[in-house]
Amino acid sequence: MAPSLDRIDHIHVFVEDRAAAEAWYERVLGLKRMPELAHWAEGGGPLTVANAGGTIHVALFEGRREASRSTIAFGVDAAALPAWRDHLSTQLGRTMEVVDHGEALSLYLKDPDGNPFEITCYP
Repeated sequence: MAPSLDRIDHIHVFVEDRAAAEAWYERVLGLKRMPELAHWAEGGGPLTVANAGGTIHVALFEGRREASRSTIAFGVDAAALPAWRDHLSTQLGRTMEVVDHGEALSLYLKDPDGNPFEITCYP
């Protein structure tokens, strides 16, 4: 039997222009640079951005754009989903549609490099 895992520590995301991606992740998803890990970005390492609570870490690696086969899903409280829909509609310049999966409701978006994201809740 495998030992238990505690959490997802971080997720690697590849972007063509890390500075532009950092600005997008802060503006659209509210993820900001972790100053204590900023030194890792020197020499091609990851630039880690996180939510205010420190429970979500995304490591931005600069590199060639490739098709992503994995969607990163962020969970929110059901009461927050309408606020996320409105925020994303404003930031992305298009009306965001809520997808009803029966047991979950989701919003789907991509960053400028085509990396797919989902914001989901279980009402």
